[in-house]
Amino acid sequence: MHSETIIFSVDLLGVFVFALSGGLAAVRLRLDMFGVIVISFMPAIGGGTLRDLLLDVPVFWLKCEIYLFVSITAGLAAFFAPHFWSRMRALVWIDAVGLSLFCVIGASKAHDLGFGPIVVVAMGVITATAGGLIRDVICNERPMLLQKDIYATAAILGASVYWLCIDFVGAPLIATFTGAAVALLIRAIGITFKLSLPYPQRNSDTRLRD
Repeated sequence: MHSETIIFSVDLLGVFVFALSGGLAAVRLRLDMFGVIVISFMPAIGGGTLRDLLLDVPVFWLKCEIYLFVSITAGLAAFFAPHFWSRMRALVWIDAVGLSLFCVIGASKAHDLGFGPIVVVAMGVITATAGGLIRDVICNERPMLLQKDIYATAAILGASVYWLCIDFVGAPLIATFTGAAVALLIRAIGITFKLSLPYPQRNSDTRLRD
């Protein structure tokens, strides 16, 4: 199979799992079917839309409507089978898969346009996290991006590994799957062992108020 076809398939998988995470969040809020589908669009295409606007290129889902159909399908899957997806903390793990896939897809798009490493990594992080941030804000939940556990850090490392592989190895498939695997591994370790970056302690908060 051609490498571009595989990467496109990975992109669609990322859209599906992120749309599913949005749909499950909407189901948890007991929204109607239309609301579930609308919220499913937020993580699925939100980050990629912002990325394309910043890169000044045509928004991806305007050129290929299959992304919209995949998002709707995932939203319906969440609406009609929420108990199936809710097993084993589905929202957190589905979001982790979406994060790992989107960080390398966003990085690859910036790299293909000739941008340097900082922009490549930044576009990977925006693609992976911006849509989920929009989802959480609309659902009035504490954004995963801003919580204490490792989230954006996993996207940064995954996108960085992608850039290293694509520049020094030169194999798009190896770079894509290695970067995604690293991001997923870091996120999974953070979820499993409840790891987090340093954050202010309560006594610090008290001193600040004083």
